[in-house]
Amino acid sequence: MSDIKTLTVNGKVVEFTDEPNLLEVIRKAGFSVPTFCYRPDLTQFGACRMCVVEIDGRGIQSSCTMPPEPGLVVHTNTARTRRIRKTVLELLLANHDRECTTCEKSGNCELQQYAEEYGIKDVSKYVQKKKEDYLPIDDTNPSIVRDPNKCILCGACVRACSEFQGHAVLGFANRGSNTVVQPMAGKHLANVDCVFCGQCQAVCPTGALTIKSEVNNVWSLVTNPEKKVVAQIAPSVRVALGEMFGLEPGENSISKIDTALREIGFDLVFDTNFSADLTIMEEAYEFVQRLKAGENLPLFTSCCPAWVRYLETQHPDMLNHLSSCKSPQGMLSPVLKELVPKYFDGYTKENMVVVSIMPCTAKKVEAKRYQLFGETDVVMTTQELGKMIKSAGIDFNSLEPSKPDSPFGEYSGAGTIFGASGGVAEAAVRTAYEFVTGEELKDVDIKGMRGVDKNSRTKDVELDIKGTKVKVRVVSTLKEAEKSIQEIKKGTADFQMLEVMACPGGCINGGGQPRSCDDSKIKEKRAAGLYKEDRELPVRRSHENSEIKKLYAEFLQAPGSHKAHELLHTTYADMFANSYRDLVKK
Repeated sequence: MSDIKTLTVNGKVVEFTDEPNLLEVIRKAGFSVPTFCYRPDLTQFGACRMCVVEIDGRGIQSSCTMPPEPGLVVHTNTARTRRIRKTVLELLLANHDRECTTCEKSGNCELQQYAEEYGIKDVSKYVQKKKEDYLPIDDTNPSIVRDPNKCILCGACVRACSEFQGHAVLGFANRGSNTVVQPMAGKHLANVDCVFCGQCQAVCPTGALTIKSEVNNVWSLVTNPEKKVVAQIAPSVRVALGEMFGLEPGENSISKIDTALREIGFDLVFDTNFSADLTIMEEAYEFVQRLKAGENLPLFTSCCPAWVRYLETQHPDMLNHLSSCKSPQGMLSPVLKELVPKYFDGYTKENMVVVSIMPCTAKKVEAKRYQLFGETDVVMTTQELGKMIKSAGIDFNSLEPSKPDSPFGEYSGAGTIFGASGGVAEAAVRTAYEFVTGEELKDVDIKGMRGVDKNSRTKDVELDIKGTKVKVRVVSTLKEAEKSIQEIKKGTADFQMLEVMACPGGCINGGGQPRSCDDSKIKEKRAAGLYKEDRELPVRRSHENSEIKKLYAEFLQAPGSHKAHELLHTTYADMFANSYRDLVKK
């Protein structure tokens, strides 16, 4: 057909349509071209020069910034392109802290990978960076460690912070050989308005930005006979951790994760999906009460700690819109501390340690908030758990499946979909509808709230609750959330609920998940895995969870009760009036 556009890559004719650059067409053809700075969900930057290709009649070109054109003849592995890439790598390594064996990213570092692929063993012909010239490591942030000596100036972190969160916490400073990426005015990461989302380290190709690890701490706890170590596992972990062991993104490995935790030495294993259902009970009730009163609308969801932090630092005048509900992590931990000793012998509040496995680096800070301090003792990310499983010598893929401990192990499909953007709002509506009407919502699949790609970061859905029109807005990334806040302040907002997830696509793409920044489809596959489990579960509404019903009947009394508020709700802080140090306990 005459309207089909084609070009040639390494002798192979390749069709293309709306690919944003030549690099994506090359990848579509099945060829791999190295790159440090290119990330499909970020703007094209062209800083690293690793993705150069040779084009007949055009010479050497950067494939990540060049648009595809019909008739191009592209070569990805000529002598010239390989020589350029090798020179780039040698120069980067000459200026790099090469203590790879002690680096947190060792084995998962792109610079290390490409150096091996291009056979670089010696960079002595270049002037080496001296140890006395190294800049200090910044480990003041409770979620992220910054090592400027491993930065290769690809700019991915700068773009992620600006384009996802609209925040520009990180930026380039100085010129020439003195150029560095750092927080504003050279401050520590703990002393700027970082929201701890971890997207900067998620796109970092080296060990310049890494997750602050709790692995050694958790090993010391599970091997301590004086401690009873209890785990809770967030919804998104189940569809991502398997990637670290060769499984496909989206494959649900929760039953293997439960077994792995017990083999590591955890005494009890619970599922945060249970407390996602609990969150919905409280949040749906709160939403209905606000609708009836017409106060503090729209209601903002409060599950995302990076979003909460953003409001506290940038819009404290909007805190009355935030739901007072703790996040699922924040709800389950105090429930476990309060009730596990009643159900299991040998457990006390004093000897029990709650470790939560989260897709989110900001959860590390949430657990240290003074309002929640002492409930969740340690937060580990999906990546950290994967490393523990590997270091324990566990063959993850051959593990026998097991179930979470009970009570607090049953969950609904509504609890599962919390991990994807739109999932919290959809789960809330499933329950709020029945709270308002006394009738069961017939079709619980509210597909208009779903979608995790960059074209669906803002979604509006209008619902009819027996004559009452309710509009729900779902956004992912704080940059999109800011637009909604401005609508509210201008008085033009027409929605009654606002769900915000700071990470693009929601928790499935959290800063603590396995690497996904090279392939936008990974987020979609993880979300599909959550929705698949939702469809397959016998219970799909939070209020129908039998263990939730039992918890209210025997302990909490009812949603919104005094006991429920005491255990499951929280307060927020005006960060213009309070410093970060005041908010977080050490």
